[in-house]
Amino acid sequence: LAILRELNNEQLVPVARAFSQFLNLSNIADAHHNVSREMDPILSASRNLSNGLRELAAEGVPRESVIEAIAELKIELVLTAHPTEITRRTLIHKHTEIGHCLGQLELQGLTGRERERLHIRLRELIAQIWYGDDFRAERPSPVDEAKWGFAVVEDSLWRAVPQYLRRLDTALFENCGVHLPLDAAPVSFVSWMGGDRDGNPNVTALVTREVLLLSRWQAADLYLANVDHLVEELSMTRCSDVLRDMAGDDAHEPYRSVLRPLRDMLRHTREAIEARLDGCAPKGEEILHSSQQLWRPLQACYQSLVECGMEIVANGALLDLLRKVQCFGVHLVRHDIRQDSDRHTGVLSELTTYLGLGDYAGWDENARQAFLLQELASRRPLIPPHWQPGAEVREVLDTCAVIAEQPAEALGAYVISMARQPSDVLAVHLLLKETGCGHKLPVAPLFETLDDLSRARDVTESLLQNSWYRGHIEGRLMVMIGYSDSAKDAGVLAASWAQYRAQEELLQLAEQYDVKLTLFHGRGGTIGRGGAPAADALLSQPPGSLRNGLRVTEQGEMIRTKLGWSSLAVKTLALYTSAICRANLLTPPAPRPEWREMMEALSADSCAAYRAVVREEPDFVAYFRHATPEQELGKLPLGSRPARRGGDGGIESLRAIPWIFAWSQNRLMLPAWLGAGDALRRALDLGRGGTLREMAATWPFFATRLSMLEMVFAKTDAGLSAYYDESLVPAELRRIGVALRGQLAQDTATVLEIRGVPALLEGEPWIRESLQLRNIYTDPLNMLQAELLQRNRRQPEHVLERAIMVTIAGIAAGMRNTG
Repeated sequence: LAILRELNNEQLVPVARAFSQFLNLSNIADAHHNVSREMDPILSASRNLSNGLRELAAEGVPRESVIEAIAELKIELVLTAHPTEITRRTLIHKHTEIGHCLGQLELQGLTGRERERLHIRLRELIAQIWYGDDFRAERPSPVDEAKWGFAVVEDSLWRAVPQYLRRLDTALFENCGVHLPLDAAPVSFVSWMGGDRDGNPNVTALVTREVLLLSRWQAADLYLANVDHLVEELSMTRCSDVLRDMAGDDAHEPYRSVLRPLRDMLRHTREAIEARLDGCAPKGEEILHSSQQLWRPLQACYQSLVECGMEIVANGALLDLLRKVQCFGVHLVRHDIRQDSDRHTGVLSELTTYLGLGDYAGWDENARQAFLLQELASRRPLIPPHWQPGAEVREVLDTCAVIAEQPAEALGAYVISMARQPSDVLAVHLLLKETGCGHKLPVAPLFETLDDLSRARDVTESLLQNSWYRGHIEGRLMVMIGYSDSAKDAGVLAASWAQYRAQEELLQLAEQYDVKLTLFHGRGGTIGRGGAPAADALLSQPPGSLRNGLRVTEQGEMIRTKLGWSSLAVKTLALYTSAICRANLLTPPAPRPEWREMMEALSADSCAAYRAVVREEPDFVAYFRHATPEQELGKLPLGSRPARRGGDGGIESLRAIPWIFAWSQNRLMLPAWLGAGDALRRALDLGRGGTLREMAATWPFFATRLSMLEMVFAKTDAGLSAYYDESLVPAELRRIGVALRGQLAQDTATVLEIRGVPALLEGEPWIRESLQLRNIYTDPLNMLQAELLQRNRRQPEHVLERAIMVTIAGIAAGMRNTG
């Protein structure tokens, strides 16, 4: 501390950068270790999948059931931008290349010169990082964020998907004696980047249209390279009669004759999209509009090769490309649209007022539904052709018009934030109808707060009771469960139980009304936002919740952590596959009545304890803003989306991600544990310890909650939190920090008592050692950050703000899943 305080402002920047860069390199080494060739092969993706299927057979699951589960497997990963994403895309590419170098160093048969060259390249990359700039000069635009998402596909997922499917095919054949069907598509990707306009005025209809075009361009570009490669490879002359008809009788090299027009079409597609992006009219050549245009010639080549005895050729690059077509389509990723329900209400309010029907916003729910259903059934247009709405209303209608322009396979779903009534869902259906949307885009209500989750069943049942709605959805329903805002609203334990109950109730409804329910999980990377290791998170969900597949968000730095390299992505997809198959084929236990009773009590007690601090302590907001870098976060060029929903209000106005991110910086990690331990202690004091231990031993949901609390407690540091208070918090507010740290100590002891272990992470020595090694470098960054915040709040300087940014990035790297 004395050394830090003696350094001047300019000297603090390189010190902060050194600690921060070490933590980034440590993360790269960790990621590499997880997929290393030198690790026990049992941890590889292939072994993971094969062993998972073998275990199912050993536990009595019939072979036919395994084959059916794999055939019905559906994993949709939804890539979202992260408003606290720190690292520049340039640095992410360098980090990825460092990881690739580490992988190359494990290859057998490297000469001494080759090994030396790789070591030199590693030093070169680290030097480039050190002498470069760590941060963007300005906030990224939504288009920048979308391009970052496309780069993840290009750099990692494009290779990872066929690799993963080869491993899955091998595991299925080894255990069940069958191969994956040619058109198997167990995994797909969706993006919110450029489509999520909830609270982000920078995402406009024009932005969404541009992002959709860029997505198609990127897909065409990637396919063009692959088809070009196939034209070079498939020089064979023998072919089937079907392919001969496609190629023409005079074609000496029929495969090339079939593929060259496809290559030309891909080139024309690129050129046409470039023209549209430049505001010019495209030429008249044929371009790619649907994945069938890709699939048909490629499948014909594949079948011909198999029929002519060249199966080994068919199952090479051509099979990989067919797998990519099934996964990525012609749009690379499908795009979701998200908007707040109030914006749709605003459109209808202005419209009904203009039409002399009254103010829609002032109508009760019955009146709203009656109006919406009447208009949905009507063939006459509701919107007058010469109506000139206000700018905000025009923007919503323009977005709906962009949706109407797109083919169905370009889009995923329309997600409604803060959906509270059936009319919120019907309103979107009406706006899409009125703007000419000819396909039935899934419209998913997002239930976020504790109250919304408790009402999810009633809202959904009201919709399903309506004959127009049931006919429109054609037996398929999507509902999104929000993890972030519910935890910010009620605390992590009450929120997790509300999410569990809501899913159970929605599953019962789906069975009652005979619809296929897709539960869309809006999880984040942190415990406070529903984050957990993939397998644990999936196996702790209600029985039957994965029957129709998994749809889950992957955010910001978690995309890099789980999908950023192709080897990491293969491992992640393998883990998801094994966990989903296990959850669907070996149904996890439903909670017993006494467990439900216990969870109801824990939920109520934890919510009350959480809100007593966050809502009822009059000085809490002031303490939060002094004790964390929350004030500084809003000034940093971190993402296109504002950190607040509007104004400078209290905790309610702060988005869940920066709320959690700020607390991770001062190492108190408050949102991820506050209220939970207090409720557990109350249950112990009432003599319910036996029930708690039984739940921890036999119920995956509760066991995962305790494991996540234990992980959070291991990342906290009461001493560092106290140092922040001493440096930054006025004396009259420090009592709050003292009380919170006392609660933290008590809660940690409570969890250890229930789990029956003497220390945190007793059963996870590798994770414990990893955290201890990180803390050697993270702890000084925390002390440095507190010193910098103190100096900058006293006398703001640009050099101090830069150093604060460095510490924020470094601590985020040390904490890993930060928001």
